[in-house]
Amino acid sequence: MKNKIQNLEELWELKSKEFIKIKLREEDVPESTDEFKRHILFCGGTGCVSAESLKMIEACREGIKKRGLDKEILVSQTGCFGFCSQGPIIKIHPEDVFYVKVKMEDIEELIEEHIVNNKIVKRLLYEDPKTHEHLPKQHDISFYKKQHRVALRNCGNIDPENILEYIAYRGYEALGRVLTSMIPEDVIEIMKASGLRGRGGGGFPTGLKWEATRKPVSDEKYIFCNADEGDPGAFMDRSILEGDPHTVLEAMAIAGYAIGASQGIIYIRAEYPLAIQRLEIAIKEAYDLGFLGKDIFDSGFNFDIKIKLGAGAFVCGEETALIHSVEGKRGEPTKKPPFPSIEGYKKKPTSVNNVETFANVPPIILNGPQWFCSMGTEKSKGTKVFSLAGKINNIGLIEVPMGTTLREIIYEIGGGITNDKEFKAVQTGGPSGGVITARDLDTPIDYESLLSIGSMMGSGGMIVLEEDDCMVDIAKFYLEFTQDESCGKCTPCRLGTKRMHEILVRISEGEGKMEDIENLRALGRMIKDSSLCGLGQSAPNPVLSTLEYFYDEYLAHIVDKTCPAGRCKALLKYSIIEEKCIGCTACARVCPVNAISGKPKKKHVIDPELCIGCGACYDACRFNAIIKP
Repeated sequence: MKNKIQNLEELWELKSKEFIKIKLREEDVPESTDEFKRHILFCGGTGCVSAESLKMIEACREGIKKRGLDKEILVSQTGCFGFCSQGPIIKIHPEDVFYVKVKMEDIEELIEEHIVNNKIVKRLLYEDPKTHEHLPKQHDISFYKKQHRVALRNCGNIDPENILEYIAYRGYEALGRVLTSMIPEDVIEIMKASGLRGRGGGGFPTGLKWEATRKPVSDEKYIFCNADEGDPGAFMDRSILEGDPHTVLEAMAIAGYAIGASQGIIYIRAEYPLAIQRLEIAIKEAYDLGFLGKDIFDSGFNFDIKIKLGAGAFVCGEETALIHSVEGKRGEPTKKPPFPSIEGYKKKPTSVNNVETFANVPPIILNGPQWFCSMGTEKSKGTKVFSLAGKINNIGLIEVPMGTTLREIIYEIGGGITNDKEFKAVQTGGPSGGVITARDLDTPIDYESLLSIGSMMGSGGMIVLEEDDCMVDIAKFYLEFTQDESCGKCTPCRLGTKRMHEILVRISEGEGKMEDIENLRALGRMIKDSSLCGLGQSAPNPVLSTLEYFYDEYLAHIVDKTCPAGRCKALLKYSIIEEKCIGCTACARVCPVNAISGKPKKKHVIDPELCIGCGACYDACRFNAIIKP
């Protein structure tokens, strides 16, 4: 490999080499690649890695080599396929066979049957839960049918630790085009015309942010990548960095050229070790080939990128707090204006964009703004990545066009609610969002529509809740998170969220009063109106939205002293149905507080004064004789 690519002609020459289309590092490339018959791809995302997918890769390579097939069969890792609940996942080309829930003990069988005997291992294929048909192709699976991958376009297709594979998928072509045929203003106009809005939660137009950062005259400007993904249940940015780190590096260089910056900083939480490792590898590769550093593409443009590790504070996802953290200060937000575009890092103009926003930039440059505008809605263009989690069958990472409805996401892509339970609500926007009920399931997913029903897009977390989830408990969970993550700088957020959480704790313990409801609403309005940053301003949203849509549950906790969902332990008083109890004593034996009395083969009774609602008796009973209130 050449040490540096000087111009677009050299990049096209490199692309045309056959070895880029296969999954090998340069030092392993044989003289002829025609002999490779199959390519085995293993998911290398965090979820599958934790389930030993990297060990499976080594086992597969050993099995292939043992059979003398290592010159014919290629084995490599790739990024997250998205279908996390079905991992570890293996994909085999050219047949395009998609294997799910693979275990270490399955590797030998896969090699022997699929590779040696050319037979698909049916039991490892995805089984459609409705038709019970085993589906060998990824695109036939309902989870993928309505997805359209732009930000995730390379995840699951390339080895994230091999720059040659990124180049083979038009990697760094957008940067080359920008530096050799456009002026910075052209790039900004393309981004404005595309309608791309920030995917980190705020939804501010990316082109306008870049334009605002370019206008000030300064000896230095900065591009920041916000990879401080802190929402509970969110893993969109992490998966992009693990599966396609070069797309972020290329986009940051393009953004640097557009605004006149020569330095980029990726702020990523230290809890993402795999993403950090792959970023470090990608940065080194990009420097080696001249895509970062001095005089990129002989254009005279210089751009450097470094990584800054964060300690995992949720508030540092807010751009001014993030900048302070990078400067070595306490991660606290500051009042705006001035905006970072005018006065940011080191008091210099700074543009802060999140990972998913950057991932959309190269394809927009390559395909044009009209292409991007053809997806989505009038005010929300393109696609959006969501992490689908909670009480849903198909947990994973999805990317859909803006305007896709919640019903489509939950029932067609997500496969419906687990255990055939009834849908209750979906929390979008993480701890900053609100709950959406069944009446709004046909709401199109875009920035304005979600705000109109009391929720928000946020960074893309989507937690599905079912009939057995307690909405008071859900509100308490999110308030506990935001109260704990508050930086403490402003009084409304620091003390207001604490008071709200205390009220919710009282209600869930059966000590609530009717005036608590109005106090929650009043506190919520005050915190929203007077907090310094977005974290505080949005912190009351889960409480206010659950009060709006699930007021009866709050009344049940306060007036009736019961939890309809059976989640709040302090309100759970189990009872025994006499007609079903046979006196087996199983319940009495497991009760930790001796609240159950009765002789063997005689009816048993639970003392409600002693019962602590732990549920041990409910789990132990084999005759359905114990019921929740």
